[in-house]
Amino acid sequence: MIYQAINLREKLSKFSDHWSPKIISEINDYQFKLVKIQGDFVWHDHKHTDEVFIVLQGEMSILFRDGKVKLSQGEMFVVPKGIEHKTFSETECHAMIVEPKGVVNTGEIESGLTAENDVWI
Repeated sequence: MIYQAINLREKLSKFSDHWSPKIISEINDYQFKLVKIQGDFVWHDHKHTDEVFIVLQGEMSILFRDGKVKLSQGEMFVVPKGIEHKTFSETECHAMIVEPKGVVNTGEIESGLTAENDVWI
């Protein structure tokens, strides 16, 4: 077996598209995904799972129908399952998302921002 650390900067350098999470690892039934975000996403929810956002670089906001949370580098937030939300960033933000295998980035909403699922880098 080969033991090798996963370099997040190196993985982030392999893609430039926004709103298109890329898988870097799995643990049990969960995936670790890197994503670059900029601008507005779509309102959506994930009916059966929580979703974790960890900001690696930049700043982002997660908007809810009744409020919002702002995240900066080194901060994280767990969006509870079933809660409608949308992410936003004025400038490019790099984040890690942790969620179960098979979760679609736009939930049950079909959108031009719906990313191909299960893309590894």
